[in-house]
Amino acid sequence: MSKYDKLWQYLKEENKTEYVLPFEKVKEILGFDIDHSFLTYKKEAKEYGYEVFKILLKEKCVFIKKK
Repeated sequence: MSKYDKLWQYLKEENKTEYVLPFEKVKEILGFDIDHSFLTYKKEAKEYGYEVFKILLKEKCVFIKKK
């Protein structure tokens, strides 16, 4: 079980084609701030049919799309 499973489950349940998630929304879903380890864990999104295709640190948001 990954520490980001709650995020991947959220994506699957919402079932949207694309997401632009502010870091604050990700924190709300997970219960903690995303950190540098997210760069490794983002690959797990593929198991749920999604891809993290962009992370904007300055704007503090994550772009995710359905595969």
